[in-house]
Amino acid sequence: MNPAWYLRRLQRMEPSELAGRVNDQVLHLLWRITPPDIARRAGARLAAGPRQPRLKPLPSRASAPQQAAERLIQIADRILAGHWRIFARDHGALGEWPDWFVDIRSGKRAPAGVHAFAVPYRDETAVGNIKYIWEPSRHHHLTVLAAAYYLTSDERYAVRAAEHLVSWWRENPFPRGPHWISGIELGVRLISWAWVRQLLQNWPGAAALFEDNELFLTQLYAHQYWLSQFPSRGSSANNHLIAEAAGQFVAACVFPFFQDSARWREQSAATLAHEAVAQTLACGSNSELATDYHGFVLELLLAAAVQGESSGHPLGDAVWTTMCRMSDVIAAMLDDRGHPPRQGDGDDGIGLLLDDHAGNRWLGLLASGARLFGALPWWPTSPEPDLRSFVLTDGIEARAIAGRPKRRPHLLEGAGQTFLIDSDRAVWCRCDHGPHGFGRIAAHAHADALSLECRIGGAEIFADPGTYCYHGDPRWRAYFRSTLAHNTLCLFARDQSGSGGPFLWTRHAQSRLVAASGLDDRDADANWVAEHSGYRDEAGVVHRRSAQLQRQAARLVVTDTVLADEALAVPASLSWHLGPEVECRLEGHRAQLAWPGGRGELDLPAALSWVPYRGDEIMPAGWHSPSFDLKVPATTLIGCGTLAGGQNLVTELRWFSDPAGS
Repeated sequence: MNPAWYLRRLQRMEPSELAGRVNDQVLHLLWRITPPDIARRAGARLAAGPRQPRLKPLPSRASAPQQAAERLIQIADRILAGHWRIFARDHGALGEWPDWFVDIRSGKRAPAGVHAFAVPYRDETAVGNIKYIWEPSRHHHLTVLAAAYYLTSDERYAVRAAEHLVSWWRENPFPRGPHWISGIELGVRLISWAWVRQLLQNWPGAAALFEDNELFLTQLYAHQYWLSQFPSRGSSANNHLIAEAAGQFVAACVFPFFQDSARWREQSAATLAHEAVAQTLACGSNSELATDYHGFVLELLLAAAVQGESSGHPLGDAVWTTMCRMSDVIAAMLDDRGHPPRQGDGDDGIGLLLDDHAGNRWLGLLASGARLFGALPWWPTSPEPDLRSFVLTDGIEARAIAGRPKRRPHLLEGAGQTFLIDSDRAVWCRCDHGPHGFGRIAAHAHADALSLECRIGGAEIFADPGTYCYHGDPRWRAYFRSTLAHNTLCLFARDQSGSGGPFLWTRHAQSRLVAASGLDDRDADANWVAEHSGYRDEAGVVHRRSAQLQRQAARLVVTDTVLADEALAVPASLSWHLGPEVECRLEGHRAQLAWPGGRGELDLPAALSWVPYRGDEIMPAGWHSPSFDLKVPATTLIGCGTLAGGQNLVTELRWFSDPAGS
């Protein structure tokens, strides 16, 4: 990051955050000069008496869901063969002797012996893509191996998990190398270690690997000590802080081996109770308004809450109520294929992996919610049980949470999400009029005010293009966060919100709902009207958008209006990003669309000149990112022109239920 970025970042901090960060930097410097003797400290802080982990009892493996178990064992066998998917790529360096410092994407290797706070982890030319280095060290592949042992008693899985753990512990001494930089990594890693131990509780070598192993005890103390010294602060206290606290809490519950364990457990429990509420909107949506992080945070809270229950240190009602509300929101958001909106950033982050990571996490979260809180009548049904819910929720008493919605909510007020749904024809449309993002920096937000997604039969017709990348390629990071990269109107050739860097927004568009009607009436048209003021500093311009789902006519009509003086000429571009399954033939202002199982027609505003883009590297445009670090070509239609104040742009999408259009 350049000096200007740091200045902009400082300007978004409150005085208390600044003071905390100064303290952190001083401590970083002191640790670089004289690192704490963590092995001596860990030994000195061991509690008296036998070290007995508090393990959650496991259900009988004979009752495990068969299909989920078979898929997990297949994945575990691939891990034994040295294969593990990291984002969009196969990791070929996780064999018997893993390389914990290589970025498989570029082949670059981060320095292992350098003090952690001296590693230039944001410089991809120096260390490679840090996400590819960090992700294997979250040790999700080891929870998969441990789960395979639990299901089969095949020692090959336990032995390989043990080899990788010992390798990691030896090659990553505190506080050297890239794996001691970020607290979220330490927190997630602690959850993985706790669950490896629990899933291996019937393996004869488990105690020697964990509680009777000085190497593990040193690493365990070092992780918890680090987290106690460097919590995420202020404007950075988002999902990172929840991951740190969840990892600290789970580790202190399962491995209460130190004189500090009770204090760490109590402090992290208090943090979780506060942040679960602070980072959740009144409607139940995660405040970052980035769908992937809603799932990630819920997974973390579930792991912590279940561990607290099983160890006799239950988290408070605030955490359980929040998890229930977050589960209800997932049920409200899903389309008919069980997929949620694609809003904001997403990096495929996982809190606890006990299944094939190619599965549907959202249906798995609903399965956990159904076991812990009860499924409401309007919830979608899960096609098959998942292994994580089976293991995680067994023996945990279900809770009755008051005030849950009696009908499927189509308007999530705090999140600014309105859903226009025709369940008879499997039409799902999400309209966004919510806040720009969470807190002063809105780190994981996109400039997507008034954008919408539309799916028919689960196929993405108007699609949110996704995230693609975080570090390393500023051009692509800027594009996928931009207004142009979303299904909305871009005015004056700039984003509605102002970016100050990859995870920093210095100007936030303000949106509001104007009207909504017919959302719950299956026989009436569903209507949504909203506006945002992201361009108000340009002669007071406001963008207003309406969307009408005409259920009986099988039609979606979207009208964009620039609220401004009629004499004002406003440069405008309107984007419609089609999903990768959609084929498009554009002729003038009409496009013929086709997708598996259906076809449609798209009438575009004639006031704009329309150009299709597909896989354009120069513009850039015509890209879809189905998962982190993966982008595939898809058609984007962009119309450009000049609008007068009050002028309407009408887009009409019509669809047919079968390819023949009958």
